[in-house]
Amino acid sequence: MAEPISAEPTSELCPVDAKKELLMECNNIWEELEECQSKLMLLGIETLLQSDTKLALLMLQWKALTVDYQECHERSPETISTNPDVLLELGKEELQKVKNDLEKVLSAVCSKNKQLEEDLEREQQWYEEQEQMLNTLNRIEEETKPQVEQLYKTRGLEELHNKLLQLKTYRKELLSALGEFLDEHFPLPQDSGSAIKRNFSSEPAVELLALQDILEILINKLMATPHEPYVTINESFWPPYIELLLRFGMALRHPEDPNRMRLEAFHK
Repeated sequence: MAEPISAEPTSELCPVDAKKELLMECNNIWEELEECQSKLMLLGIETLLQSDTKLALLMLQWKALTVDYQECHERSPETISTNPDVLLELGKEELQKVKNDLEKVLSAVCSKNKQLEEDLEREQQWYEEQEQMLNTLNRIEEETKPQVEQLYKTRGLEELHNKLLQLKTYRKELLSALGEFLDEHFPLPQDSGSAIKRNFSSEPAVELLALQDILEILINKLMATPHEPYVTINESFWPPYIELLLRFGMALRHPEDPNRMRLEAFHK
């Protein structure tokens, strides 16, 4: 069984009678606690099976806690002592504890505020530096924007001019290769040279166009006026060439005028 609490002097200023009274009240409370503990021990002495021992102990603890809770809930708080000197001394101690706790909280808050102020100052300085840098970059961008636009424009014109030159060179190569191929496989008739004479000597000879020339005329007409790509067939168009282009689907006659023809639009 626990020994009674020996009360120590709480303060040199506390009167002797108040100390004795407080000690007596503490001893009385301690005796009441021991009595309650004895009653609880007597209630728990029962013959139980081994398998139900743990459950029974838990139930007893639950019942005891329930009773304690109800008693604490129903009774009003009691003062340790009614002696004004004791209450005054206890109040001073509690106030001193609260004061110490508040001083600790105040110190922590001040320290935190100081740290936050330092962080805020650093963030403000960083923000001003970034804003200054942004303004500098914006000014540089505005100053160099016309130069960049002019550079892009000049570079674009140069690239376009180079591509145009390449296309012209490639076109010449294609036309040259096409001319060689047509001259080799589809030459003009050799009986009358490069011209056809009419039965009447008064009419001048007509110079026949090579197949390459006919194709160039059809291509240029199609690209220049795509809405009106037809070309009138005249005497300089050798009929076998016309039949060749029509038979292989490279050219088409006008649906209403057989004397007009156009190049098939392969690019569409």
